[in-house]
Amino acid sequence: MEDDIKQARNGNQEAFIRLIKINQASLYRVSKAIVKTDEDCADAIQETILKAYHAIHTLRDPNYFKTWLIRILINECKRILQRKKRLVPLIELKQTQTTTDDYGHIEIQEVVDSLEEELRIIVVLYYFNDLPIKRISQILEQPIGTIKSRLHRARLKLANLFELHDEHGKERMS
Repeated sequence: MEDDIKQARNGNQEAFIRLIKINQASLYRVSKAIVKTDEDCADAIQETILKAYHAIHTLRDPNYFKTWLIRILINECKRILQRKKRLVPLIELKQTQTTTDDYGHIEIQEVVDSLEEELRIIVVLYYFNDLPIKRISQILEQPIGTIKSRLHRARLKLANLFELHDEHGKERMS
């Protein structure tokens, strides 16, 4: 991957395409956690790829390519959310409710989606993209202590949501 990054920095389009393909799933998961709709995800990812392609020469350390790419994506997602807020300022969005299927199983993604954005982003980066806290701190440009405390808060909230679900599931079965 490091060779691809060096080649991409020198203008090799094929190397850049390979890098994007390697990171495609991470880009989707992160954007989905922030903007929710597939349409907005596609827009954010497309803009991220364009900006990354044009700015790849500014990447100093090839080891931080993924961090750099995800930071661009998060900024694009936030831009999309800001644009939507300006377009629809009067609509109140309902908080996503956790739902269960016919068998009483809960969807993990639905529970994560019910978290507020600042916690949801960290959970997605840490658990779904396997990024260390230090990298998340760099991507979000926030202190490591802030990331740790938000991750802790998210874990507590997720545990409570799963506990509530278990209690409701047991009540239905008895």
